[in-house]
Amino acid sequence: MRSVLQSAAAAAVCLTLANCATAQDESLAWTPSEWFPERVVTFDEAPDIRIHVNEPTNADGRPTRVLVFATPNGNTLEQTLGCAPGGGRHWRYEIQHIAAQTRMLRSMLPGERIVLMVVEANGLSWPQWRATHDGANAIIAEKLAAWRERFGGADAKVTLAAHSGGGSLLWGVIEGSDALPDWLDRIAYLDANYSFDAALHDAKLRAWLDAPGDGRRLIVIAYDDREITFEGKKVVGPTGGTFRATERMHQAFAAAKPLVTATEEPFTRTVGWGGRFRSEVHANPENKILHTRLVGDMNGLVHAPLLGQTPAGWPGLKPPAAYGEWIQPEPY
Repeated sequence: MRSVLQSAAAAAVCLTLANCATAQDESLAWTPSEWFPERVVTFDEAPDIRIHVNEPTNADGRPTRVLVFATPNGNTLEQTLGCAPGGGRHWRYEIQHIAAQTRMLRSMLPGERIVLMVVEANGLSWPQWRATHDGANAIIAEKLAAWRERFGGADAKVTLAAHSGGGSLLWGVIEGSDALPDWLDRIAYLDANYSFDAALHDAKLRAWLDAPGDGRRLIVIAYDDREITFEGKKVVGPTGGTFRATERMHQAFAAAKPLVTATEEPFTRTVGWGGRFRSEVHANPENKILHTRLVGDMNGLVHAPLLGQTPAGWPGLKPPAAYGEWIQPEPY
């Protein structure tokens, strides 16, 4: 009985979403949320991609933004979305809370209708997915454009974000595009920029930052991971980690335009292109593993898209997690 009622409710919701690109998509089995004004759907898409879409049901003519978030290595869609802790529930459900942070963003940016897409690669690894699919970069770039049209519409803006190995999807979009599209106006690496390669990425990112319009933002959040250890062994090698990757980005970008650096402990912030590029690197003086804490405990997904339009009262990139009221009790 409950599934019948949910189906009827979903159909009613569809009729009210006049400005929703997915409202007429009868192929998707949308489920209304029991806790929030939103509906969700999870489905598989070739080749070997699993997708979850969460869209608000209060469509009212606002411009749409599609927030595409790539899952980190080893995390499912459900774990990345997050939910409240429960008996026997895996700890990964509590470390990122991408769904709750998106709901908080909706409350802080009421002028936009934010549609969340979380995309999972088969094998729970975007680096592996790219390595095992012919033409992977072109596929990713084409899919991003298609997802925007399907779930946002022809006028939608896109935020592309990732944590950890999910950054591989972002690099794939860049490498698979002749030039980054104008509708992509936010790129956020949440401790996810390990694979920055100046030869592959520098020119395209700088051209995108240089393009007309002042709404673009490239945001990097990282920490000093050079000396962190796990079970007595260093976690990253002598050239690895996001600290060194961010330094490579700084060196490449500074060759084209000056960057300004300031320290506000524990972060060093580097800014360029009139604020379009910004990195925030945690000094990590205690050599802790801050990898997921930057995203969850420090509100990383909320913080990154807000740069350049920060509402009054937002405390910024630091604990404690500010999105508690938007965490749902159970996983989808």
